[in-house]
Amino acid sequence: MKQALLKLHFSVFLAGFTGILGRLINLNEGLLVWYRLLITVITMWLLFALTKKLTRISKADIIKLTGVGFLAALHWVTFYGSIKYANVSVALVCFSAVGFFTALLEPFIVKRKINWVEVLLGLLVMAGIYIIFHFDPHYKIGIFLGIISALLIAVNIIFLRQFLQRINGETVLTYQLSGGLLVLTAFMPIYLYYFPVKSLLPGPADWGWLFVLSWLCSVLAFQLTAQVLKRLSAFTVNLTFNLEPVYGIAMAFLFFKEARDLSSGFYYGLALIILSVVLQMWRVIKLKKH
Repeated sequence: MKQALLKLHFSVFLAGFTGILGRLINLNEGLLVWYRLLITVITMWLLFALTKKLTRISKADIIKLTGVGFLAALHWVTFYGSIKYANVSVALVCFSAVGFFTALLEPFIVKRKINWVEVLLGLLVMAGIYIIFHFDPHYKIGIFLGIISALLIAVNIIFLRQFLQRINGETVLTYQLSGGLLVLTAFMPIYLYYFPVKSLLPGPADWGWLFVLSWLCSVLAFQLTAQVLKRLSAFTVNLTFNLEPVYGIAMAFLFFKEARDLSSGFYYGLALIILSVVLQMWRVIKLKKH
């Protein structure tokens, strides 16, 4: 249990760093995600094939994982879009809504009763986001994209956990992200038509950050998350990922001086989000002792 929680928190720290990288990479959100997926997928096929961690799965599972992968790709596009239209701190705070969406959607997807404690903790997060939106309305587009991003990743993780109960994590992640890359590639011409760019190629510095994003914040972080999803509930994992704003915002304050752009309402909302995480972790540890 303790080892699973440590792995989870380290993967959350890596996830928090993705927001920083999203601002450092000079690509629009669509191309950024496409290159991230391209590097990650190639790395996974090579690494997991050489280590013989890939297993054969049915065509039905491949099709389903392709759909789940596309959800993940859309999550990243909206997440980095939130950063572009607002900033790293706002995007990361909106990501905290995954706990609320999971509490509502997981019971319907996996056919179990609604846990009203989880719903209340999720509502605490949503109250924090509302406070931030109320005090910082000029971030409304970024906040909207951030909330959509949270909804997409909540659904993604719920479905992903079902596959991880019967297929090893390396195989699930490789097929999931490969499917996401294929579908996103098919949609890229349409995306670039509505959001044109001067150049399709990353600059030298962008390539470096893209490899960091793909290897550390994708391949390594996803493996850790897949491992803990076998031990912990999707809600616990998602709510713990609410710590991602804490790590990411601290780095945004350090590297980009975002603190001067945020009102007092941001900190009130963030305090509620942190409180929801603390209460959930206390609840999980207490239940395990009994």
